Amino acid sequence: MSTTHEEGAGQRAVRVMVVDDHPMWRDAVARDLTEAGFDVVATAGDGPQAVRRAGAVTPDVLVLDLNLPGMPGVRVCKELVGSQPGLRVLVLSASGEHADVLEAVKSGATGYLMKSASTQELTDAVRRTAAGDAVFTPGLAGLVLGEYRRLASEPAPAASDEPKAPELTDRETEVLRLVAKGLSYKQIAERLVISHRTVQNHVQNTLGKLQLHNRVELVRYAIERGLDDA
Repeated sequence: MSTTHEEGAGQRAVRVMVVDDHPMWRDAVARDLTEAGFDVVATAGDGPQAVRRAGAVTPDVLVLDLNLPGMPGVRVCKELVGSQPGLRVLVLSASGEHADVLEAVKSGATGYLMKSASTQELTDAVRRTAAGDAVFTPGLAGLVLGEYRRLASEPAPAASDEPKAPELTDRETEVLRLVAKGLSYKQIAERLVISHRTVQNHVQNTLGKLQLHNRVELVRYAIERGLDDA
């Protein structure tokens, strides 16, 4: 039950909420996460209920199915990420359709896992999501990065009054470049010989300066500037 130490959260367990319209599946996921040391603070079976309960319990990670009654999962994701900037969303879906994956990411999800994943893969994914990593079922990460590259290659709309880009420190730029290459925080820490917590601090500072909400948006920002090829 030492999972929380890896995220640097001290003694506090990562707070997770599980949203799925199938009660048996929802209960099984909640039970598996509880047994793995997470604090499952709430569950919900439809979209409106998910928005209400997440607003009340403020979880760290939302494990979210896309196919929900009352309100689609992507809308739930968009509403909650918009109102709770610190929230990280891991989509757990039966669909591997590329359109579903991209729509989820554009709505603010930081990860996407297929329901065919094992219990170990799920608990690892929730742990990594809580730590700020972008987690995708193998094969989907390349799809998401490819879509960001496509978007980045499109001409940006003219905006003559666009404010000057914020200045990043050399270290922040270095961390951003490694994030764009897909390295985890742990790998970045080892590469730069700094602590995992220091990497997280650099990322949080960079998110604040760039007015971005999560690691996925940060990756897109970096790719738009060609940092993943640097």
